[in-house]
Amino acid sequence: MLRPKIPTMPTPTGHHAPPAVIEPTTVTPAAQTPPPALVAPAPSRPVIQLTPGTVLVLVGGGTAVVLVVGAVLVSMLLAVAITGVSVAVVAVVLRSLLATESKRR
Repeated sequence: MLRPKIPTMPTPTGHHAPPAVIEPTTVTPAAQTPPPALVAPAPSRPVIQLTPGTVLVLVGGGTAVVLVVGAVLVSMLLAVAITGVSVAVVAVVLRSLLATESKRR
């Protein structure tokens, strides 16, 4: 029904010259020049200098992040615990209702 079409390799066009023969040449050494003195490259970005105020801001920000993440995790754990307790209470009440219903008959 549906068959993939396989592409064909294109044929090369144009004239091809045979490779030229390369003959070796003699190397003559040039006068020795001393290498240029190395210059330290300029930094691509500025260096960050930590001042006491910056350190206090970083520590305060980190502490705030830790406290917020901790509060979120504790609240999620508390929500799971409350849900589990409520499901357990409902199960006990249903069991009690079903047990008293079966004793009446």
